[in-house]
Amino acid sequence: MLKKDTLTLLKESKNLLAFSGGVDSSALFYLLVEQNIDFDIAIVNYGIRKEAIDEVEYAKELAKKYNKKIYIANAPKFNSNFEANARDFRYKFFKQLIKEHNYQTLLTAHQLNDKLEWLLMRLSSGAGVVELSGMSEISIKDNYTIIRPLLHISKDELIEYLEKNSYKYFIDSSNSNPKYKRNQFRPIANSLLKFGKDGFNKSFEILEYEASIIKSNFKLIYAFKDLRVLKLNKKEFLPYAASYTLKELGYLLSGSEREVLKSQNSIVAGRKWAIELKDNLLFIAPYIKINIPKEYKEKYRITKIPPKVRGYFFKEDIHLPLNFNKL
Repeated sequence: MLKKDTLTLLKESKNLLAFSGGVDSSALFYLLVEQNIDFDIAIVNYGIRKEAIDEVEYAKELAKKYNKKIYIANAPKFNSNFEANARDFRYKFFKQLIKEHNYQTLLTAHQLNDKLEWLLMRLSSGAGVVELSGMSEISIKDNYTIIRPLLHISKDELIEYLEKNSYKYFIDSSNSNPKYKRNQFRPIANSLLKFGKDGFNKSFEILEYEASIIKSNFKLIYAFKDLRVLKLNKKEFLPYAASYTLKELGYLLSGSEREVLKSQNSIVAGRKWAIELKDNLLFIAPYIKINIPKEYKEKYRITKIPPKVRGYFFKEDIHLPLNFNKL
């Protein structure tokens, strides 16, 4: 079920599997074991379902049986924006493990249904080609790589694999709770995939190819924490560059924000992210209002640092290399 190229890559890496005990991650766990891929597991307990304790115990059993290291995090209670806060907590936990234990890849069990759900959600919010291409099998981060080996496989195929081999898994009851926006698109995606997965996989390949052409018109030239500086070939690619970069930073531009960027070079998205184009350089950073000493204001003016990102520059004491815009 797993692609040969992916297996070759994983055999050469130190891998950490994001595990939950559900259908997807359980299937990926056993597929990796069957292919003699070395990996360890990390699981987060959000404490919102009674099954969570059993899932953690199951993860411990698997780790012991198959000689895997296991890392467990207990999330705090999130009073609002559960999906976004849970995702932030989860990936912060994973990144900490990757840094402390020198993992090279983070394996996630996203599958074809997830990818189609994402496309439908983005279509409903006015997305373009770059956003619609959605999840990629391989995403390169600053000091690790995210690999999603199941993106070409449907949920039904994973359930069939688990049932055929009598492998244990849990059903996450929250996946059918309509209060979470993604769950409202899930039955639609499941119904569409009953027409066959090959056409959808082919369409995603085309979308990713076309998105790669668009992305070839901008280039990341500097990154530090949540600051990104990109060089654009033309101003017309500003909405695409901003949307793609912010998606990597965990924020999704709305359709209206994309439209504004077609005519304006400087906005604050979601009251959180400063997006500013100066000449052919695009600056993206958290928007911070802070008192900046006069000497720093003058320094930023001389070095052409746009106004809306200066608060983040000052807070993080960022000094761009002199040749950064020549990269």
